[in-house]
Amino acid sequence: MLVYTLVYNAVMSTPVNVHEAKTHFSKLLERVALGEEIIIARAGEPVAKLSSLAPRRARTPGGAEGLRVPDSFFKPLPDDILDVFK
Repeated sequence: MLVYTLVYNAVMSTPVNVHEAKTHFSKLLERVALGEEIIIARAGEPVAKLSSLAPRRARTPGGAEGLRVPDSFFKPLPDDILDVFK
C-alpha cells in the first residue's frame, strides 16, 4: 500500500474536491490543456480523473504540397448560382 501511495502521489496531481471542480472548471481545463491530470475527489476519496484526450501536436507549415487548384476555381460563378446568395 505504501508503494501505491507514493507512486500515486508522484504521478497524480493534488486532488480537487467536487465543489472546487465545479467552481473552477474552466481553470482546471486550462491546466489539463497544459498536460496536467486533475483528480476530482468526493470526501477526500478520488472518484474521477480529468485528463487530455490526446496530446496536442504542433502544426507544421506545408502539408499541401502537390495540391493543384484548377483555373476554373478562379472564374466567376454563373448567374443562377449567384442569385441564390442574394
